Amino acid sequence: MGRLLDSFQTKASASYRLLGLHDTTMGAETFDADADRSKWLLPGPGLVYLQTPPEVITVAIRLESWTTAPPPAPGPWAGQEEVEVALPEGELQLQALDAGPWKVPLVLPSPGTYRMRWQWVFNPDIGRTFTSPLEDCFDVLNNPGGHAADLKGQDQFCLVQIWRTATA
Repeated sequence: MGRLLDSFQTKASASYRLLGLHDTTMGAETFDADADRSKWLLPGPGLVYLQTPPEVITVAIRLESWTTAPPPAPGPWAGQEEVEVALPEGELQLQALDAGPWKVPLVLPSPGTYRMRWQWVFNPDIGRTFTSPLEDCFDVLNNPGGHAADLKGQDQFCLVQIWRTATA
């Protein structure tokens, strides 16, 4: 079982229904043009974007660095996906398209290829329903609730667990 190395929690803005996590070597790059928009995570070289519902403005996010694959976090979640991303520098920044990047002080063991597990839930107390941002899908999303302490009044909470699969 993996061991937690480091964690960092912050809030971010989702803009244009996207929230990005990038290696600091990345500039204005974006996810692959042929990324499967029917999935929540849109990967590209050195980065991954989470598609967010159009109703989401603010996101509470917790990033966790692990030695190996951790168990999925307990509790009910509205969704979960995993993706593998090469991180050439091994240092991260969050990216909101209309606000630019900001560095994340999360310690990763080294540059390399990492697996990321994203889990999320939406705030049931804000009085809105959340609709799918996925391509050709306009469904109202199931939201099991919970995670009130993690939401901290934001529209969405994301837990991102990251562990290395190969060194650079």
